[in-house]
Amino acid sequence: MFFEPLTGQRHVAVTDSRTALDWAHPIRHLPDVRHPDARQAALVMDNPNTHTPASLYKAFEPAEARRLLERLEIHYTPKHGSWPNRAEIEFSHPNRQCLDRRIPDQATLQKETAAWVEKRNTSAKPVDWRFTTEDARIKLKRPYPSINS
Repeated sequence: MFFEPLTGQRHVAVTDSRTALDWAHPIRHLPDVRHPDARQAALVMDNPNTHTPASLYKAFEPAEARRLLERLEIHYTPKHGSWPNRAEIEFSHPNRQCLDRRIPDQATLQKETAAWVEKRNTSAKPVDWRFTTEDARIKLKRPYPSINS
């Protein structure tokens, strides 16, 4: 799942597994289809071993993998800690709203997921970020110290 917090838009790919190739192909979709005019797109993601630049090189020719990497500014969420991943939070919604039962096959799962994505994207609202840098400095004093000049 990809979630764009500033636009409230989602993109979900239903695959058989979670391999490097299953990750790489939807990643290509971001710069080429979702943001073709952007020089570079920021991508914030978690740390599974498939979410790496090497996965793009497994999936595509070296020149294509390099082109994609030049268009993406990749940031990883910390490996240790309870950082809420926005995509994971978004992914909890279809689990409650349309996938709360046994799905008999992948085609049905794709159909249900596509309908959910369309409905959510039609009424999309940007994320209202409420946790500010100042909040972080109060709550997380050691990782976010104040710099006094």
